[in-house]
Amino acid sequence: MGRAFEFRKERKFKRWDKMSKVFTRLGKEIVMAVKSGGPDPASNTKLRTVIQNAKGASMPKDRIEAAIKRASNKDEKDYEEVVYECYGPFGVAMIVETSTDNINRTVANIRSYFTKAGGTLSTTGSVSFMFDRKAVFRFAKGNFNVEDLELELIDFGLSEIDENEGEIFVYTEFEDFGTMQKALEERGIEIISADFQRFPTTLTELTEEQEEIILKLIDRLDEDDDVNHVFTNMA
Repeated sequence: MGRAFEFRKERKFKRWDKMSKVFTRLGKEIVMAVKSGGPDPASNTKLRTVIQNAKGASMPKDRIEAAIKRASNKDEKDYEEVVYECYGPFGVAMIVETSTDNINRTVANIRSYFTKAGGTLSTTGSVSFMFDRKAVFRFAKGNFNVEDLELELIDFGLSEIDENEGEIFVYTEFEDFGTMQKALEERGIEIISADFQRFPTTLTELTEEQEEIILKLIDRLDEDDDVNHVFTNMA
């Protein structure tokens, strides 16, 4: 996947180092999953996926169970997923994925971050067409042979497979998420994480100084509890 992949991976793991934020985000995802499909992970695929991700991020079991129990309470607030399409400084295309219980607060904060950095919020569809949205599954390589696994999974929507630092990354189209998840589970593969990522179809080249400005904006967005993911087309 080249530098763009390494950048996304590095940024993601940097976010995961901030455990309190990670657990807050995962807690919100558990609430949304339970409210949409019930508290039983056996029959709620979305919840099962979030629990896998929570375990992969070392979220304590008792905290996961507490979040599920809390979400089952009708009085527990719900969250709405909102995606913002934006342009950062230097024409960099950016997508900010959020989950919030107060859209007015969230949009005001996102707009403020971009305005101060010299960027703008844009209209729906003005940025998303520059990205391909794919499902990404991550699991330990173990004794798997990547080439054999590629041949085995291609009938279940595999579009790409990559090995990096003892882990395997399996990519599928957005709509093939459920099919691939089932295929991996049927093969006894313990998924560390499964989520959706956006990959830019064209890249914007920046100088080192410009790149630092974009990275500072990303860090500011990452600090906001409503923000889940930030994607850019920075080269």
